[in-house]
Amino acid sequence: MIYIPQPTWGNHPKVFTLGGLSVKSYRYYDQATHGLNFQGLLDDLSSAPSGAIILLHACAHNPTGVDPSLQQWEQIRQLIRTKGLLPFFDSAYQGFASGSLDADAQSVRMFAADGGELLVAQSYAKNMGLYGERVGALSIVCKTADVAGRVESQLKLVIRPMYSNPPIHGASIVASILKDSDVYREWNRELKAMADRIISMRHQLYEALCARGTPGDWSHIIKQIGMFTFTGLNSQQVSFMTREYHIYMTSDGRISMAGLSSKTVPHLADAIHAAVTLVA
Repeated sequence: MIYIPQPTWGNHPKVFTLGGLSVKSYRYYDQATHGLNFQGLLDDLSSAPSGAIILLHACAHNPTGVDPSLQQWEQIRQLIRTKGLLPFFDSAYQGFASGSLDADAQSVRMFAADGGELLVAQSYAKNMGLYGERVGALSIVCKTADVAGRVESQLKLVIRPMYSNPPIHGASIVASILKDSDVYREWNRELKAMADRIISMRHQLYEALCARGTPGDWSHIIKQIGMFTFTGLNSQQVSFMTREYHIYMTSDGRISMAGLSSKTVPHLADAIHAAVTLVA
């Protein structure tokens, strides 16, 4: 049994269902505050049976852009360990949240430091620009060497009929970046520049909405983090923006901040202002 946040990446339920797991959800996003429903999260995890897997987004939650604070992460860690649950981190955006690889790994490292077991599925698709290579890693921290050996043997049984050996091209690129200290530092600088640009887009959009006097509190745009923002727009407002302003986004109001530029922010702000003003 695995518990996934509500909402989560759209492919998660399918992946885990096809993997033979029973999928349940726990509360995560608060529509009213555009923030974290922390009490709901704690209540739902408290009711999970011992041994259940808990899917956690390591940073830059997709699709909401809402992450727990470090203090909240510590409470989550204590609850999961006390209940005997198994944390499974999805780390797809390390470095894209804050611009710091270390800061964006703090949630995972909290769990790794306490000596308990955990899983981390990490993708290098976004933070290394290797989306077409499908390169990543599954790291499993086990209690003992004996358990680690048994886990490894089971993984091999799963991998052999699935893909047998992973493609080497993308993995070799990642390895070359991580092994060369000069290249690694250059990658860090470039990654921070990309994260800083996304953060700048958040501030520009927020300031543009404030300048237009758009009804509502839009501070969640700069409080959320990572590539995506849950705007709070409803499906009717999204349809209006598509029809009248030729702006396309998912029907739940999620936008990709990485797709914005200083030139397009005013047009988006105009569209949001009109949608909020004219469409209930």
